Amino acid sequence: MQGVISLHHNSSRTRRLLMAAGLAAAALAASLPAGTSARAAAPSASVPPTRPSTAAEARTAAWLKTHPQEAGRFFRDLPKGGDLHNHLSGAVRTEYLIQLAAEDGLCIDATTTAVAAPCVTGTRPAADALTDAGFRQEVIQAWSMQDFPQGESGHDHFFATFGKFGAATSHRGKMLADVAGTAAAQNQTYLETMVSPASAGAKQLAADVGWDADLASLHRKLLAGSRLDQLVTTAKQEADTADAEFRDTAHCATATPGPACRITVRWVSQVSRNSAPERVFTQIALGLRLAERDQRFVAVNLVQPEDGEISLRDYRLHMRMLNYLHGVYPAAHITLHAGELVPGLVKPEDLTFHIDDAVRTGQAERIGHGVDLVHEDDWQRLARDMARRQIAVEVPLTSNAQILQVQGAEHPFPVYRKYGVPVVLSTDDPGVSRGDIGQEYSRAARTYGLDYPELKDLARSSLEYSFLTGRSLWRPDPVRQGFRPVEECRNLDSARCARFTARNPKAGLELRQERAFRTFEARYTG
Repeated sequence: MQGVISLHHNSSRTRRLLMAAGLAAAALAASLPAGTSARAAAPSASVPPTRPSTAAEARTAAWLKTHPQEAGRFFRDLPKGGDLHNHLSGAVRTEYLIQLAAEDGLCIDATTTAVAAPCVTGTRPAADALTDAGFRQEVIQAWSMQDFPQGESGHDHFFATFGKFGAATSHRGKMLADVAGTAAAQNQTYLETMVSPASAGAKQLAADVGWDADLASLHRKLLAGSRLDQLVTTAKQEADTADAEFRDTAHCATATPGPACRITVRWVSQVSRNSAPERVFTQIALGLRLAERDQRFVAVNLVQPEDGEISLRDYRLHMRMLNYLHGVYPAAHITLHAGELVPGLVKPEDLTFHIDDAVRTGQAERIGHGVDLVHEDDWQRLARDMARRQIAVEVPLTSNAQILQVQGAEHPFPVYRKYGVPVVLSTDDPGVSRGDIGQEYSRAARTYGLDYPELKDLARSSLEYSFLTGRSLWRPDPVRQGFRPVEECRNLDSARCARFTARNPKAGLELRQERAFRTFEARYTG
């Protein structure tokens, strides 16, 4: 990855974020036991007590320590379970987006934005980027975090990329084949990725219905004339089309299916939080209703910058919407971007409640990012409650470094682990970030001194806290109590365990991961 953490001091937003990193570090230091600095605490991020290692785990850990030059291969081959925080359009390799733009006959204008044909004066065919190396690098720089231009903050450049390549993202199935292929190459088995189902129809329905502060009344208006159900049907048809395109692109029905075909995929419906309240409500209702009616969809999530003007203004309103609609659609899951903020990016009062409100009012079962934890009011109580309720945090370390300039000892990763909050490493937008999930595990190990057994349990958590259906392979509260198999699978190789995992998809993928660990440990203990 090239130049992804570059900081440019002529950006006022960058200066504010750099100051924020220092403030975050001070807050984090205050959260740790007396006499312990944040940096000194970083290498010991384990949840006490550290579990005993098996002989195979100890040999694998020793192998990594004695072969540092082969760490890249080790982290690529490590079984890494699932990616639970992944935006499909931002996860696609930038080079593949350029190819899609060329196949669709798109043009690229003077702002390096993909636009529809014809290519008028000042624009170039996107296909030029396939043959002109200099132009290709210019597009990659604009569409990703690779060596982003002087004068821009990481935050601004990151979020601007989506508008620039948006026109090239109309082929959901092809994009999924690319992203799932990367996941398979990284020895993953599961993906929850975010898309916007029936987006145009939801926007139109919201505009037709308008705003009503009585949420029950607003929901009835959406249901009137079966219009919300028509959107559900449209979303299912979109998913059918994407599935067919994916299977064709990945050659799943052939004698030589691509590795992407091995990935179990579920969709998360994303909601544009920086929109009018009626549109936000409509998208939430659609996503939750869809999740209860189509097993391919599992949850909703609010996207777009959390520091956006409307996102901040309506934050508590959005949480009330989620709370109401959760009561209507209790079987659907909710995971929320919350706490993707630092001092200097927003006013101090906006740092004090976002995670707490997402958990207590918004009914979030997982939190994405959660970077501003130690700035929340009574955050220790919040962390203890999250641990008790097993509300996991989706942590994309590279994304947090690029967007917020928060990394290392300034990141709350050690604090979450100290309190027993489940943590799952994730990629966020690896296409934009120019990274992959192996990079996240490597970064966690290097930054926080994690040993192989700790990495193994992080990978286990990525399936344990997924929204897969069925019972788990593990007994409750595995982060604090240890990953202990359920009674049916005390012997993982028994016929009884085979029957149990056959009827529980979550347990089935978890058993597959345990077998992958055996193979991995046999390979890396020589």
